[in-house]
Amino acid sequence: MSDSTLANEQDTLLKLLAIEEIRQLKARYFRMLDTKDWDGFAAVFTPDAILDSGAWTITGSATIRDRVSASLEGIITVHHGHTAEITVDSPTTAHGVWAMADELHAGGNPEKGLTGSGHYHEEYTRTDDGWRISRSKLTRLHIAPLPGGFHVAIPGDN
Repeated sequence: MSDSTLANEQDTLLKLLAIEEIRQLKARYFRMLDTKDWDGFAAVFTPDAILDSGAWTITGSATIRDRVSASLEGIITVHHGHTAEITVDSPTTAHGVWAMADELHAGGNPEKGLTGSGHYHEEYTRTDDGWRISRSKLTRLHIAPLPGGFHVAIPGDN
């Protein structure tokens, strides 16, 4: 085996490892969000991360934690990520697209909430603590309100 073949195989293995670590990161994102582990949720982001829902943009992992947790107070959420397309751009950067489906349930009679689907478009940065989300933009394909309707207010929005 030539040195260049060995180097290519090592590069491929490192990229596959990075992709798996990013998949684990996104799984943790969904679990922390749905279980309301807000410190764990903040930890999946870089300190200067940007979260863009399409309706609002939040910058900074602490601000993301505070505003998302306040907006989901009393709401049961269920998120699923599917069919990740992840590209490793360098040893410390990557980007990807995830298909997603979510449910938000606020209770009541009739029950308030929604089901939806769309995509997360993301950028990742490898830090001393591992891969983190540095930018996340949610684009929606479909939103179906439950019979009682639904509105999530993001505290601090006008």
